[in-house]
Amino acid sequence: MLAEDNPVNQKLAQRLLEKRGHNVSIAGDGRQALEAATQDGPFDLILMDVQMPTMDGLQATHAIRQLESPERNSVPIVALTAFGMNSDRERFLAAGMDGYLSKPIDPAELCAMIEGLVERSRAMG
Repeated sequence: MLAEDNPVNQKLAQRLLEKRGHNVSIAGDGRQALEAATQDGPFDLILMDVQMPTMDGLQATHAIRQLESPERNSVPIVALTAFGMNSDRERFLAAGMDGYLSKPIDPAELCAMIEGLVERSRAMG
């Protein structure tokens, strides 16, 4: 799933992902992402914009993590952000995210992140 409020960023990320053979569900804000994660999931991975209206990516991640059961592996969540400082990275990981990518998205970096996290998640489950 891609949680992103900007239509241009949605199209760009969706095209990058679909070009690599991924199916993409789009949520326009954190609340929609939370609803999709609980109703439409499970997803292999969630790409979560950090700054969105209604519910930001950190709040949505926290809510998703609260709903996950201990006996089930958690879905990998990757922050998408214009922020790139080490303190931001630590904040994202502390919120329950598994990694982060800076915008604008680098296609090779995106693919490497997805492959690594999905592979790790499948190995655990």
